[in-house]
Amino acid sequence: MPVLFFDIGATLADVRVEADGSLVLSPRPRVLAVLEELREVRKGVISDPGPGEGAAERAASALRKAFPGRFTDGALVHWGSKDGREIFDEAVAGTAEEGAPPSAADECVFVGEDPEERAFAGEAGLRTAAHPVFARASMENRPVFPARIELSEGQELPALEAVANRTEVVPVRIASARLVLAMASARGATALEQAGFTVDLREPVEGAAAFPVRGDHPLAPARGTAPG
Repeated sequence: MPVLFFDIGATLADVRVEADGSLVLSPRPRVLAVLEELREVRKGVISDPGPGEGAAERAASALRKAFPGRFTDGALVHWGSKDGREIFDEAVAGTAEEGAPPSAADECVFVGEDPEERAFAGEAGLRTAAHPVFARASMENRPVFPARIELSEGQELPALEAVANRTEVVPVRIASARLVLAMASARGATALEQAGFTVDLREPVEGAAAFPVRGDHPLAPARGTAPG
């Protein structure tokens, strides 16, 4: 059975540390819609809660408040450093259900914006996705491509954003008034083309730094801590 594991900071949510040391998680754009679409899929977390006593408890409390009812299986929530494959191996081993063996590593997907962390997950045999929007594509072993989206005369960015928000497309950078660089699955590219946009898909890039999807707004230039 497939299992999705999500990073928190800059992937599921933006993180704010309050004066009393507690954490507030604000779900990032499109994340709640993705979680609802995948509500029947087993979901967990692999995240670094930061240093200090009680850090994992604070992160867990913030996770429950920001995503009530979404990450309820404690065996699938893993707190710790992601500086090697060990935590990903542990996560796969923890997917066992009563009377059944653990899921195979390649049935599990790690969703995280950091390419180095995705590389460690890949070493452990997990599939990876750079953005929650591409979680289903990774589950189904469908590639994600760098894409150049051209806007013709009369087409505006809000129209592109409206289409992108309904499909497997994540704009990364506005190169000009008529060109947006993005990540897209073939399914997403088809939706854009049906809406009248010109899409040029490039060779897929697996787990590389060519996926800088950290912007706060889908069509804003990408901007570059608390669970990470």
